[in-house]
Amino acid sequence: MTTITLDRPGARPLPVRGDGEGSVQVRLDPNVQISTGAKVFAVYGKGGIGKSTTSSNLSVAFSKLGKRVLQIGCDPKHDSTFTLTKKLMPTVIDVLEGVNFHTEELRTEDFVFEGYNGVMCVEAGGPPAGTGCGGYVVGQTVKLLKEHHLLEETDVVIFDVLGDVVCGGFASPLQHAERALIVTANDFDSIFAMNRIVSAIQAKSKNYAVRVGGVIANRSAGTDEVDRYAAAANLQRVAHFPDLDEIRRSRLKKSTLFEMPETPALEAVKQEYLRLAANLWAGTVDPLVPKPMKDREIFDFLGFD
Repeated sequence: MTTITLDRPGARPLPVRGDGEGSVQVRLDPNVQISTGAKVFAVYGKGGIGKSTTSSNLSVAFSKLGKRVLQIGCDPKHDSTFTLTKKLMPTVIDVLEGVNFHTEELRTEDFVFEGYNGVMCVEAGGPPAGTGCGGYVVGQTVKLLKEHHLLEETDVVIFDVLGDVVCGGFASPLQHAERALIVTANDFDSIFAMNRIVSAIQAKSKNYAVRVGGVIANRSAGTDEVDRYAAAANLQRVAHFPDLDEIRRSRLKKSTLFEMPETPALEAVKQEYLRLAANLWAGTVDPLVPKPMKDREIFDFLGFD
């Protein structure tokens, strides 16, 4: 079979079709795998759908259950964790550049920051726009965490991943994750993007342990279209968060929902996060085997008179 070799440290030859149809991805170097027993989740979804809000509040919910949590933001904007830390933190790439990529000169406190309720926060960052590879950044971040033995004291790792990009770089957290969670709204564009993300997860699942963990409906009064697609694609909705103004204001206040003034509606949302965290920790007995649609098929499926 034809093989491809990419000129990057740790790259190994692999079959052209070894990681999904037509893929030319580099297999994960086993030296940078997360193999400590922590439960690892990767959160995906259409750009602007609320992945960072979902990830941060899910991290807090896990911490409220007594779990040691590490959240890794995988976006050059490095804005995944600011509601936990109350400020924009330097990225792994920032600190590596500061020591000319001599990792032995870094201290843990240079790139890992404690957030609300003990959640540990890392911003992987990314290359400048139009240059480099997001996958390299994620790999270097995990390698650095292992070198500093930080994953050995972690129960839950949450990757918050840039937009709906499913190229090799930003699909790389799927190589580490046990379950991928997809955040979507109850609308055409979000569900259309979700379908493509499901296809990417299915491609990765051929070589890695990752499986779809479920769908999170966000910023939506109803879930009828999400549920209709989930039933057709053999998916499961695992949570629903409505479009509350308190959630919008929490970002402006640089705060998690668990720190906001209590209201009946917000209390219900917090309980939904705690329920989701408990269910994810308990695990899925039978991993989902979704059936994503072709673009034309889902285009027609989501149409109505």
